[in-house]
Amino acid sequence: MVENELLVNHIKLQDFVTALFEGVGMPPTDAQFFSQSLVETNLWGIDSHGVLRVPIYVKRLLAGSCNPKPEIKTVKSAITLEILHGDDGAGQIVGRDTMLRAIELAKTYNLGIVGALHSNHFGAAATFARMAAAEGMIGVAMTNVVQNVVAPGGSKPVIGNNPFAIAVPTFDEFPFVLDISLSAVSGGKLLLASKKGEKIPLDWGTDNQGRPTDDPDVAFKGFLLPAGGYKGLGIAYAVEILTGVLSGGVFLDAMKGMYRYPDDPSMTSHLMMAMNISAIMEPDEMKVRMADFADRIHASPMWDESKEMLLPGEPEYRTEELRKVNGIPMPQNLYQELLALAEDLEVSASLPKM
Repeated sequence: MVENELLVNHIKLQDFVTALFEGVGMPPTDAQFFSQSLVETNLWGIDSHGVLRVPIYVKRLLAGSCNPKPEIKTVKSAITLEILHGDDGAGQIVGRDTMLRAIELAKTYNLGIVGALHSNHFGAAATFARMAAAEGMIGVAMTNVVQNVVAPGGSKPVIGNNPFAIAVPTFDEFPFVLDISLSAVSGGKLLLASKKGEKIPLDWGTDNQGRPTDDPDVAFKGFLLPAGGYKGLGIAYAVEILTGVLSGGVFLDAMKGMYRYPDDPSMTSHLMMAMNISAIMEPDEMKVRMADFADRIHASPMWDESKEMLLPGEPEYRTEELRKVNGIPMPQNLYQELLALAEDLEVSASLPKM
């Protein structure tokens, strides 16, 4: 924990954030899931997508740009393929319902692919991919994002950093979970660096003319650089097609970022997939084979012998175990911002420090 941070208990934090969301009109069940998704992300160590985002989510819910009580409906259906209309609901709620429907279809047909349009920022993609893994299925979750990535050599953004996640059950302590955005870092990492008063590496982002910068606030107002150059850029294009284009929703410059346009719906689209592994392999066999896979990865040598070769999802599992005991670190200014929100909303919930 750094000097300008404090620690909070994850259960008390979840209760506090749930009360905030209920205070802006969300039904208790939705508020609880929304809060849980954010706090779990903090527990995994992905602080850029956790409760750091609560202030902007609350602002948008109050403004009506994010619907606190969406009526999510199926608008297209073709056996294992469906499209849902999110009614401009919170992305976490639309994403939850989209993946639940994909899982439901997979239980019947062994495969479910469900898209959603008219949604908003949905947080960490792993939240939804893990839902399928918890059901013994392979889960895939992806979303489009407002244009924030500049192509190498470009002077204006051409695509969003369009994250996607893949989760595979191991039937052991933790699932395999790959969750990446297609920029060098997420915009949340810039926000977190700003909250901590830190500089950023020059290969993270640029100013609004495409020039590299080490100032997180300048980069947040500018552009992100793609992960892996043209390779990441191309995958971001593919995610845009599978979400915004395929769903019938908006895409590219028709989207509206939640920070720049807090009073307007983002018009975000998602795609969720669930694959029923038990249709082709029994869970016990999958457990043995995934354990063998993990053992071979772990056995791979490192040039620095003090380091370990880890699976995607393993660092998050270890961080979660530690933070459940020791608390979640939080920047002091974010803590004060959350307390001020509770006061403004006349929410009586408390958030004690550890």
